[in-house]
Amino acid sequence: MALSDEYLDFVVEQLSCLGDVTARKMFGGAGIYFEGLFFALVADDVLYFKVDEANQGDYEALGMKAFKPYGENSYAMQYYEVPTDIFENVDSLREWAMSSIAAARRKKK
Repeated sequence: MALSDEYLDFVVEQLSCLGDVTARKMFGGAGIYFEGLFFALVADDVLYFKVDEANQGDYEALGMKAFKPYGENSYAMQYYEVPTDIFENVDSLREWAMSSIAAARRKKK
């Protein structure tokens, strides 16, 4: 996995529409946190949001793929690629990010 500082800075800047968003580099990528809650990750300069049964279908309907940490032949994690259209529209990004945060909160319980 590769991660550019420029892309990570851009992601954090875009997600600042939520409030307190931070990033921590790990395993060649980065975890994205909202108020200390891990809800997204960046790998290979791609943003992925946490999903569960409540929001996974939204990603699949747009053809988005699950994050696979060890390549296409590895297992899929419960994080899906954020569609470019969503990422570039602050209102949509906020809505999808809040859905991801809700999924992360449900998982935490």
